Amino acid sequence: MKKNKSLLLSGPYVLWMLVFTLIPLGVVGYYALTDPSTGVFTWGNLRDLSLFLPTLGSSVWYSLVSALICLVLGYPVAYYIAHRPPVTQKILYMLVMLPMCMSFLLRTLAWVGLLESNGIINQFLNLLGIPSLELIGTPGAVILGMVYNYLPYMVLPLYAIIVKIDNRLIEAAEDLGCTPVQVFSKVVLPLSMPGILSGITMVFVPAVSTFYISQKLGGTDTMLIGDVIERQFKSAGNPNLGAALSLVLMLLVFICTGIMNRFGSDEEGGVVV
Repeated sequence: MKKNKSLLLSGPYVLWMLVFTLIPLGVVGYYALTDPSTGVFTWGNLRDLSLFLPTLGSSVWYSLVSALICLVLGYPVAYYIAHRPPVTQKILYMLVMLPMCMSFLLRTLAWVGLLESNGIINQFLNLLGIPSLELIGTPGAVILGMVYNYLPYMVLPLYAIIVKIDNRLIEAAEDLGCTPVQVFSKVVLPLSMPGILSGITMVFVPAVSTFYISQKLGGTDTMLIGDVIERQFKSAGNPNLGAALSLVLMLLVFICTGIMNRFGSDEEGGVVV
């Protein structure tokens, strides 16, 4: 009876996964492995992927740099929030999540207004007598957009892990003569490693597949793999190649997530979110 009830309760979830996950993946796989003109099975789309390996490498590089910057910026923020009184924690937690309530497109467009040639930043520099800087259309602008949009994805999992660290472990290390630096490096940092790996994954996965940030803040030399995929579906008229690129990108995301889950399990046997 209990088994039948469990199957019944899991029915909507299974149906959701089937309709919105497995079937779309099957469609992507079909287009990736068929010829665009004849519809017959072919490996040609996958062979053409070699043309876009530099773009894929650039996407991975930008995403890793953005994830590391988010880690450097987000860890102190998460640590500070985790060591505030409970009421203050809730307020600061809400402030971190607040930008995520705004549209992703609007947040990115706001940076266009700040970084463009006659934007707010350059106008302010001109008032100080400093010539305008080329801020938009550069790799730095793309990384800045990624860091700004995905920084909360780093702070939230780090906070969730750091706040659970037992203070008695820190007090024991201090009683044994550890300096603050040793306490952090030997106690706090190792115990927060699951949050670090989870945050890197949560930043890397959306960053490696993004295309809007690079289109608005980048230039012709900052095209990412997401831009190539969008172009294949919209303007190039080759959805089969776009599906093949999407398939490879999904496999890359699955591999990265699997690695993080393998090495990021916490002391209770949990896995990276």
